[in-house]
Formats: sequence, C-alpha cells, structure tokens
Amino acid sequence: MTGLAVLIAPDCFGDTLTAVQAAEAIATGWSQARGADTLTLAPQSDGGPGFVEVLGTRLGGVRSATVHGPLGGWVDAQWVQHDETAYIECAQACGLTLLGRRPDPQTAVTADTRGVGELVAAALAAGARRIVVGLGGSATTDGGRGLIEALGGVSAARHRLTGIELIAASDVEHPLLGPMGAAAVFGPQKGADPATVTLLEERLTAWARELGPGIAGQAGAGAAGGLGAALLALGGRRESGAAVIAEHTRLAADIAAADLIVTGEGRFDDQSLHGKVVSALAGGARVRGIRVLVLAGQVTLDPAALTAAGIHAAHSVTDFAGSVQLAMDDAANQLTGLARRVAAGLSE
Repeated sequence: MTGLAVLIAPDCFGDTLTAVQAAEAIATGWSQARGADTLTLAPQSDGGPGFVEVLGTRLGGVRSATVHGPLGGWVDAQWVQHDETAYIECAQACGLTLLGRRPDPQTAVTADTRGVGELVAAALAAGARRIVVGLGGSATTDGGRGLIEALGGVSAARHRLTGIELIAASDVEHPLLGPMGAAAVFGPQKGADPATVTLLEERLTAWARELGPGIAGQAGAGAAGGLGAALLALGGRRESGAAVIAEHTRLAADIAAADLIVTGEGRFDDQSLHGKVVSALAGGARVRGIRVLVLAGQVTLDPAALTAAGIHAAHSVTDFAGSVQLAMDDAANQLTGLARRVAAGLSE
C-alpha cells in the first residue's frame, strides 16, 4: 500500500478534548489502519479554548501566571511569549470550565474578566510589544470591564498600551448590544435566564458609554461576553483567530505538503463553514485539489452542503459510539476508533 502524507489538523472538541488531544487520538487510530501513511499533527484553534496550548506546541515559550478566575478565586493561567509577541487565551482566566459548577444566572452576572487584564499586565511586564488575545469559551458578560479595571481604568489602560499592538483573535462578528449582541446570543450559554439577559444587556449598554462612541457596534465587540469591545476600545483590532493560528503554525506549508487533510471539531454545523478552522482548511485545500475529511462529535450538515464547502466526507463520533453520552465520556477512545474505521475504508 502506498503511503499518503496526511495532515491531521483538528480544532478542540468542546470541553471533551483539546485540539492537541484530538489530533493525537486521530493519529493513533489512523496509524493502526494505515501504517504506511506519513502523519503531520497540526492542532488548530479559532481563538477559544486551546489557543495557547496549540501555539505552545509550535512556538514554545509557555509561561504561567496566577491570576483571578471568573468568580474571584485564584487560577493558574498559561500564556505564550514568542520574541516580543504575547499570546493570551481569555478562557485560561475566565473560562466556563473554571466556574467549578454548572453556569447559572448568578455566575452569569458575577463572572468577570479581571484575570485577563492581569495576564495582559504580565505580558507588558515581560516586555511584550504585541499582545494577541484569543477570545472564546468565556463565562463572562462584563464587556471587558474587569480587564480594563485590572489595568487601572479606561484612561490608564489606554496609556499603558500606547505603542503596543493589540489584537483580538476571534471569528465572532457579533456586536456588543442588541438582539445579535453578547447578552442576547451568548448569555443563555453562560447560565443567563431571560431576566438575567435583560440585566446583562442594561449593564453592557451603560458600560458601552464609558468605552466611547462607535465601539459597541463594531464587528467582534460582542466576542467573549463583550471582551472584544474592551480590546477595541483600547486601540486593538480584530483578526480571525483561525488565521492567527494558521499563520504562526505554518499551516499553509503543511497543507501544500499534504495528500489528504483530516480535521474536526465538537459539532460540525453551518457555523463551521463561516470563519472556523474547518472552513479555513477547506479553502486552502480546494485550490490544490486536496481531499478534506471531517471527524466531529456531531455532524448536522447534509451531503450537498459538504460538497459546496469542499469537504469530501464528514463522520460523526456520536454515530460511531452509538450515543452522545459515550461519545463524550470516552471521547479519546471513540475518536480513535472512528479514525481507524475511516482510514481502513479509505480508497486512494
């Protein structure tokens, strides 16, 4: 059997597997079925959970800082320094997984981004001249107030960041306020009931006035519960999180060298085709005629949508496992098994 050059480049699988763990699970199953293939592992991220881990595997320079978590306790957060660039992941300081319990209306109101501001301060103290903040997976809807207060307030934060290139790495395009804003769209995912969503919207509206005119309506201002708005107000700009990872993990070179690409994520749906990791890979592969396979926790797209997106096929871990529960409880083994089955059935 002739071996293929296979690029394995998944995003994280929700809270069950990091992108690094997912890549390792896929590689294990694939190699069991197709030992002659050459595998390149290139885990990806769109700025959410796993952003720092993915960059750390390629760039090194992983640092740790003890900062405030979303509910005020202390957490150990990692960030990456590479030359004069610092890479920060907001989920390391204010992520849903740091709540210690299921999100509810109380956590939705209380959780703040102070720890993210402390990570920014740590990066400044380490001499960073460029700070990239990955947005996603947050438990917060404070509009980045905690971050700005940790830096001394709006005026002081702007002064401290003078001359610093600040980037909000996110593929979320939602504004801060309104029916497509941070509270309305993402609040319920963070435990907010309808009354709490209304409260959060009112609080964000008042905070927007302090951030300055024009900030709330910018694309990406609603990312990470409005943390995007705070970064924009401090002179930052939004860039695609997937593109940031692609650039700094040399993804284009990996794609060019591949005969086949295997990617994946927790839920492969319509949103996956709009600025997410899978769409970025499919776009790069299409121009080179490279097949793309998706292994995902759940797949909700029909074959026509896959074809239009340049995806050769998509396979569900849930279908392989036989239940959502087993797919989540035994995620690594089930993904390994699915990868093994897909590889064994591959026709060259």
